[in-house]
Amino acid sequence: MTAQEVEGGRFVRQANRFTERITADGSGGLLAEPGRYRLFVSYACPWAQRSMIVRRLLGLEDVIGLAVVDPIRDERGWRIPGRDPVTGAEFLSELYLHTDPSFEGRYTVPCVWDTQTKRLVTNDFPNITTMMETEFTAHHAPDAPDLYPEALRPEIDELNATVYRTVNNGVYRAGLATAQDAYEEAVDALFVTLDDLEERLSHRRYLLGEQITEADVRLYTTLARFDAVYHGHFKCNLRRLVDYPNLWGYARDLYAVPAFGGTTDFDQIKRHYYVTHRNINPTGVVPKGPLVDWTTPHNRER
Repeated sequence: MTAQEVEGGRFVRQANRFTERITADGSGGLLAEPGRYRLFVSYACPWAQRSMIVRRLLGLEDVIGLAVVDPIRDERGWRIPGRDPVTGAEFLSELYLHTDPSFEGRYTVPCVWDTQTKRLVTNDFPNITTMMETEFTAHHAPDAPDLYPEALRPEIDELNATVYRTVNNGVYRAGLATAQDAYEEAVDALFVTLDDLEERLSHRRYLLGEQITEADVRLYTTLARFDAVYHGHFKCNLRRLVDYPNLWGYARDLYAVPAFGGTTDFDQIKRHYYVTHRNINPTGVVPKGPLVDWTTPHNRER
């Protein structure tokens, strides 16, 4: 968090700097083609995990390259262990400043590097996943799910907007608030939405019915971090995820899917938040808990 991201005690997320769009026909100059792009991610970051989940669900592992940064971030930003073999960068900040020498702010993941033009083309995390879903269709695996079906897009977009405002970004608005009223406003809105989602999931397996969609990807990454980080570290402690029978079962249902569970690293998640946010946790001590078994039967197929 930077000083510019707090206004009146409220956390205001910085705008995404790079917003070019990769398209199937290359009409904007960026063609969706195999081997051209490199995705930079962190297992700790919920926004980055979304892109990893979608990349794996769609079978794009051999189409879009992947570089994973270290979970501990300092004033130089995210470190790339052993240097990135494609760009040669040791820190993600080098790629930001190479693309825009005047850039000021946080160096965020996920972001996409174009190996042809040798620049970052997007760190626009809401659109990176939908871009994979709609512009790389020619390269999807034969059995890849349709995560953003055209008929459901209005409903998905509406739900995503609410979940982003009150849940995905809501936990940050609570945890990074520096004023009591700002914190309480964020926490109240968060739990209103979680209560609504608990009811929604009482009569459908996934958010839009019987198929996993982009909406499930976006909600899952916050739920995966909820009890481990947001409940304690961000003071989102009215209730835990495990206190919601439907949300907890739903989260375990998704965790059982390799693209979700295989990209969920609780150790890296906890080390990032508790060590990096020294303004909240000055000692940098990482808690051992919670002891939660994500592999217990969820019975959501009922």
